Amino acid sequence: MGRVSNVIRKGRKAIKALDLLKVLQSEITHEASFPRFQNEEGGSLGDFVLEWDSPKAQDVVLRKKCDSGEEVAVSALLGNETFDEDASLPREALMKVCIKKPALGSILQFDCGVSAKGYNASDFDIKNAYYLQQPTCFDSSVYRGPLFSTLDPQLQDELKQYLVARGIEESLTNFLLLHLHRKEQDQYVNWLHKLVSVVMPSE
Repeated sequence: MGRVSNVIRKGRKAIKALDLLKVLQSEITHEASFPRFQNEEGGSLGDFVLEWDSPKAQDVVLRKKCDSGEEVAVSALLGNETFDEDASLPREALMKVCIKKPALGSILQFDCGVSAKGYNASDFDIKNAYYLQQPTCFDSSVYRGPLFSTLDPQLQDELKQYLVARGIEESLTNFLLLHLHRKEQDQYVNWLHKLVSVVMPSE
């Protein structure tokens, strides 16, 4: 009787694995038949160079050197859904912009949120603006600046224009949003294929 029960349990597990396999394969077929974000129009990198874009990582890193000698580095990855029904891209991007002047060790760091605004349009908001004496200084006790939301609105606007003047404009944010959504979609399909390889019954 014990052997019979064991065979039944194994049979049930095999059936469940096959059911899961069918669902996974169906999802892969669906994603291949209706690829998301393929018809969207992206922006451009402008003067930035794509320095880091590993298919295994969620983030990307861009970098440029201005005529003034300033170095601008941008890192970004997808954040939460925006729940904006008019937006063609559902999730925001979390973007960090670091600006370093020549011959100075200190940097300005801006934490920003980028979101789609309708079709083929986007905008960014600054969440925090930090002054870092050294790029590797992350001591929480060091004063890095006030809460950005408490700054005078005119100062907030001028800091945003400071970034726009250094290439953080709509064409770049359009590129980042679309590129990150496509990147995440490719990673999702790849994850499905990996699950199939694990669930697939052995020969």
